Amino acid sequence: MSLDTETSSKPHERLAAVLQDDLAAVDRLIRERMASETAPRIPEVTAHLVNAGGKRVRPMLTLASARLCGYEGENHHRLAATVEFIHTATLLHDDVVDESRQRRGRPTANLLWDNKSSVLVGDYLFARSFKLMVETGSLRVLDILSDAAATIAEGEVLQLTAAANLSTTEDIYLKVVRGKTAALFAAASEVGGVIAGVEEAQVSALRTYGDALGIAFQMADDLLDYEGDVALTGKNLGDDFRERKLTLPVIKAVARSDPEERSFWKRTIEKGDQRDGDLAQAMDLIRRHGTLEDTRSEALAWSAQAKSALEVLPEHELRDLMADLADYVVARIS
Repeated sequence: MSLDTETSSKPHERLAAVLQDDLAAVDRLIRERMASETAPRIPEVTAHLVNAGGKRVRPMLTLASARLCGYEGENHHRLAATVEFIHTATLLHDDVVDESRQRRGRPTANLLWDNKSSVLVGDYLFARSFKLMVETGSLRVLDILSDAAATIAEGEVLQLTAAANLSTTEDIYLKVVRGKTAALFAAASEVGGVIAGVEEAQVSALRTYGDALGIAFQMADDLLDYEGDVALTGKNLGDDFRERKLTLPVIKAVARSDPEERSFWKRTIEKGDQRDGDLAQAMDLIRRHGTLEDTRSEALAWSAQAKSALEVLPEHELRDLMADLADYVVARIS
């Protein structure tokens, strides 16, 4: 990667620079469609989250995929706004379910307003997203994005049932990740190719790219909870352990545990009886069984799969940036 001033920024920042006109059009559309004369609280709550400084990676995947495939209309703006509305709606609902008090360094909407407002505004954004999908006139796009919305909800419900359950397997973990994170990455990438009307192999490649990118991103995030730099991640080391989340490093450690170790995990994760020194012991067990290294290897493999999927697509600056993005999501753990 070049080190000159123009290209030394992060891949998502360079992607935003290349797509700046498209992103400006999407922002205008988002602000127009989140308005409500009947219920002023809707734009207030939505703006709080939309303006919170997110990277807009998901809508950029839609814009980049469409442009990469030669699309020159305006429906990719509608689809990018759709993707952002779906993402924002899920964040509003997630913060209620998780009883979160902070997101992106700011108080959550449910804390500033209330749970009812967060849930209902999330519902409104889902409804708005379906209106935008319909305006593209593509039943296939509607099928892809509505299926993604359902998959996200399934992933959240599955996570509820799998949470703090030591019988949770790596297969279940992957289903949760595909639901919570990868489904929208995959759909956002896929619909760009669909509206561009490219051949099926390229549409499939874009979906594979988004799916693998989302999985790599989540695995890297889970790994960093046990070995990340707080200044870089914004998360306290061991937050997932304290919140009794069964992420991949712990699932692997539980699967390899002896009876004494399993009783430790049962007490701390299943029963929630955590004491001084437990995080250090959890870290010791995770390191002893090599699960951080294994999680890192899997995240890197998913990143490589995302990059490989792009090879059937046209050579283009945007393709290179999308490949760089796959490297970037795992750069912190490489």
